[in-house]
Amino acid sequence: MGFTIGGIRDMRPGSRRRGRTSECTTVAEYTGLWGWDVVPGARAARGSGGSRNECSCGAADCAAPGAHPLPHATAVPAGATLDDAAAAWEQVPGAAVLLPVGASFDVLEVAEQAGRCALVRLERMGLPLGPVIATPRGRAQFFVAPGAAARLPQLLYRMGWDDADLDLRCLGPGDHLTAPPSDLGGLGPVRWLRPPTLDTAGHPPHARLLLGTLAYAAHRARG
Repeated sequence: MGFTIGGIRDMRPGSRRRGRTSECTTVAEYTGLWGWDVVPGARAARGSGGSRNECSCGAADCAAPGAHPLPHATAVPAGATLDDAAAAWEQVPGAAVLLPVGASFDVLEVAEQAGRCALVRLERMGLPLGPVIATPRGRAQFFVAPGAAARLPQLLYRMGWDDADLDLRCLGPGDHLTAPPSDLGGLGPVRWLRPPTLDTAGHPPHARLLLGTLAYAAHRARG
């Protein structure tokens, strides 16, 4: 990976060695420890009129202010060394930290309250879990093995949830996830409900192991 776990911990916020920002440290952690690609993302700020967010991409009609990759952005690849990751991110100061979905993981997303209830149940059952994110839009995002998005309709059918009115969706190839500690569309910071670990980041669980519990929690929340 190019550096040790102890080395990356020394670079976390508070030390700021060589003047690097906390975003540089986070990018290096994601690429070096967890094995994820990272893409520089646009930021959003409240417009002068206060009615809507303006996007740092500069497009007046941006459909997703602060929630998409920067134009012509180059990904920092998984496995990048601490120095390489920091050097790349210093070229895009202030960028949001985005993770491309579909290569290392897909994402099952439900309402945050449903996700919290499901998380408690899954932990009690002792099922394997990957990282889980909470967004300022009130959503919980569960990392699962790649391929879940393509198989979701079939999985829901097999479990008998295909006809249910579920507030549940899956992110897959082509989607991007705003990662902590970045803000989402100027609404506030994204945070970890379950942080990544060396055991879970590179090997998230298959969607079928979590989907039944997530669907049940989402269905109850709808009711």
